[in-house]
Amino acid sequence: MQTRLLGDTGIEVSRLCLGTMTFGEQNSEAEAHEQLDRAVAFGINFIDAAEMYPVPPRAETQGRTEAYIGSWLKRRESRDDVIIATKVTGPRMEHIRGGSRLSREQIHQAIDASLTRLQTDYVDLYQLHWPERSTNYFGKLGYEHDEEEDAVALEETLAALKELVEAGKVRAIGLSNETPWGVMKSLQLAERLDLPRVASIQNPYNLLNRTFEVGLAEIAQRENVGLLAYSPLAFGVLSGKYLDGARPENARLTLFERFQRYTSPLAEQATRAYVGIAREHDLDPAQMALAFVNSRSFLTSNIIGATTMEQLEDNLASESLKLEQSVLDAIDEVHRRIPNPCP
Repeated sequence: MQTRLLGDTGIEVSRLCLGTMTFGEQNSEAEAHEQLDRAVAFGINFIDAAEMYPVPPRAETQGRTEAYIGSWLKRRESRDDVIIATKVTGPRMEHIRGGSRLSREQIHQAIDASLTRLQTDYVDLYQLHWPERSTNYFGKLGYEHDEEEDAVALEETLAALKELVEAGKVRAIGLSNETPWGVMKSLQLAERLDLPRVASIQNPYNLLNRTFEVGLAEIAQRENVGLLAYSPLAFGVLSGKYLDGARPENARLTLFERFQRYTSPLAEQATRAYVGIAREHDLDPAQMALAFVNSRSFLTSNIIGATTMEQLEDNLASESLKLEQSVLDAIDEVHRRIPNPCP
């Protein structure tokens, strides 16, 4: 398993990271532990969670993902050999603290609750799940400026994170679902006000959504704020299993109608083309999609997720797959014809 440095922190993380947002909804505690055991045995040392998980987010299940990871950590009695990342919820999720915000008070409440569920004294990476301000994330297009007079200032949020670092509850901080302006502003404030420097940015990145390359990829490399790529298989769409309207039993898009981001006619057209490239070169479509993400120079870690052990094994196999130039050229040709159908 290849490892890469997490920003300027000196922390080494595996190129594949185990995503856990199905733990507590599609996966039981026993299944979660089985996935965690297999991932670590394979060489993954990086595990990503969030206080709002599992997804879809519900008051009845909120925090269950972290609790499952916590019971696993307690069982194995070895904490320091794994890198645990989690996230504080952005605004405004009403079933979390009566309306989640990125204020100093709520950040302190959130980390203490996460540490309790995780049964640990610290997390290695603490991320802002999405910005406090109104901006473009979760596929929103057409930026509309809104000053939002009641928005928590980024300075307050970063200062609260500094307190967590100084208290030993957090080793490093990161952003998620952020824009180029948000990353650069965070870095600027860190330098000017002696606040923690963000180490990473967790944004969507896959064959159907390469918008990270437009502005954030340069920042990731020049400022050493690497990408933690989420949805590298576009909710499983890039495996090809949903083509022609197929809805396999117990699959995410079958179970949850809310996941429509990667299901447009244009997305299906692009997916069909990418699956065709894989089959033409005797590759598994999902492994090809993951290997493409793995190959990016601005990547720190690729967050894989699975609901079955068979899916996990297939995803793990992408670590050793190096795509030939002819495959990469074919992928780029499709991207030129159908660029970012699912931003």
